[in-house]
Amino acid sequence: MNRVLHSIILGVFLINWCFYQLNAQPVVSDHWAATDALGRRVREYREAGEKRKDKFVAMFYWTWHQGNDDTTYQVKNITEIVRKYPEAMKDYHHPAWGTKQPGFFYWEQPLLGYYKTTDPWVLRKHAEMLADAGVDAVFFDCTNGSLTWQESYEALLKTWNQAQSDGVNVPKIAYMLPFGPAPHSLVSLRQLYRDVYKPGRYKNLWFYWKGKPCIMGYPDNLTDSGEDREIANFFTFRPGQPDYVNGPKRNDQWGWLENYPQHGYVKSADGKFEQVTVGIAQNASPETKGHCSAFNLSGSYSRSFSQRNGFDPRIDGYLYGWNFQEQWERAFELDPELVFVTGWNEFIAGQWLPKDGWTGKPFSFVDQFDWDRSRDIEPNKGWGDKGNVYYLQLIDQVRKFKGMAEPEKVSAPKTVRIGKTEDWNNVQPSFVHYRGNTMHRNHRGRYDQYYRNSTGRNDIVGAKVARDDEFVYFHVETASALTPATDRNWMLLFIDVDRNRSTGWNGYDFVVNRSSPNGRQTVIEKNVGNRWEWEPAGRIRMATNACEFDLEIPRTILQSDRKAINIEFKWNDNMQENGNIMDFYINGDTAPGGRFNFVFNENN
Repeated sequence: MNRVLHSIILGVFLINWCFYQLNAQPVVSDHWAATDALGRRVREYREAGEKRKDKFVAMFYWTWHQGNDDTTYQVKNITEIVRKYPEAMKDYHHPAWGTKQPGFFYWEQPLLGYYKTTDPWVLRKHAEMLADAGVDAVFFDCTNGSLTWQESYEALLKTWNQAQSDGVNVPKIAYMLPFGPAPHSLVSLRQLYRDVYKPGRYKNLWFYWKGKPCIMGYPDNLTDSGEDREIANFFTFRPGQPDYVNGPKRNDQWGWLENYPQHGYVKSADGKFEQVTVGIAQNASPETKGHCSAFNLSGSYSRSFSQRNGFDPRIDGYLYGWNFQEQWERAFELDPELVFVTGWNEFIAGQWLPKDGWTGKPFSFVDQFDWDRSRDIEPNKGWGDKGNVYYLQLIDQVRKFKGMAEPEKVSAPKTVRIGKTEDWNNVQPSFVHYRGNTMHRNHRGRYDQYYRNSTGRNDIVGAKVARDDEFVYFHVETASALTPATDRNWMLLFIDVDRNRSTGWNGYDFVVNRSSPNGRQTVIEKNVGNRWEWEPAGRIRMATNACEFDLEIPRTILQSDRKAINIEFKWNDNMQENGNIMDFYINGDTAPGGRFNFVFNENN
């Protein structure tokens, strides 16, 4: 047989063989553990309890990061400008603000860069992060004029549809239209119905409420025409209520952001509420009696503020989420069907003068301003390893509200012959992760930014752990045949043996494969000084088999020879910035993602 043809046939066989090796179980992020940079552990099953029936979490999501930007215009970051030029806050014409066209400023750089919401690489990461957090639906911000940001929602629907087929429990989608039955609101409603809903496009991604697709819009100015009658009967309408203080004016409204204590929305005959809002912060202040105002007003209800306790006095008080937590406590008190969280990824704000109707002096940043006075949960770059503290706080509260799936039982001890696939049969639990997420990035960002990322390599889709009296065995699977073990940062295994973040690098006491494997052996290293510093702890046996990789680690190395194993671990391929835990969100492939870890606990 021709050698080229033989190689092609063998490659196809290996890809298909790897595919059929994948476990059919779904990805269940409830089974994962995480601790943030402040040392706060995300609650687990024993604290959250069983899944609660009919509890939902929705997230406000911005698709408006799109368009044909002027690529000569430099991105402007408010935090960076004010840090360097504090006097600029007193002068609208200070040169640090640059040109006022297009006039939008970021309060901080998102962790994934100053992206556009047409970037499939970003949209895929959003899908996974929101799914991992337990978010059931996202509502796109279409509250301004008749803008529906079609270019972005088309890119998102396409990307999330593929993500869903790859095993991601993506949030379902809905739209929030302007805060009233104005003519432009009707324009948006009809356009979305004709473009998305009537033809049934991406029906698998629609968010249903009370048996129909949900839309936060007003049906009031629909006419008696044929199409308008179709629209009136097609949706469950929940008109958006904009006021932060007074609550709903009619019983079919939903809110999106309120000051504490928030109101309940859509009260049923038995006194239960459909919806309650939860916000990170509110662009309101005593100066405007709690109504919407510029975020740069003194006393604004920021991240570090709570109505009961005032402002967190610490210089980094914005990290601890007093406002967010207080709002969640109100949601638990009212116990609605759905909690609506504001928000994920707005990031930008205009700079407005008093003549524009806003209250700041000498100018206003209305919806976003700085590290404290902003309301995005999506991880950001400016806070370093603390850039995801609100994301993990969200996960903790969602788990409390919705309950959690019970951890899988651990199978009996078993000796495994590494490299023998059949020996892993009936070993439980199976740690399943997403396939299809090693795509490369090549997309323009906002204004003068452009992003490329080709670090996606080995697509990690599953893992297992086994043990006997002498060894702990680790097994990992990839969606296709593994790349050569000589590759840099190839298939790293991080192990937290005591489940304590204060010991080891971000809790990881051991790492395997930081040095390239040699033959059938590789090096396991022990952490030194809780920094990115490691020393050899021994050489261990390894085996590879197409898309599978096994390790055999003596219990004596892991210091677990006399006790039940209760560990956290994660696999990572192609880390780029050694020592930066936020790299786990960005480069190569990580299972599970970000700060999450798989948990193997013999006591389950």
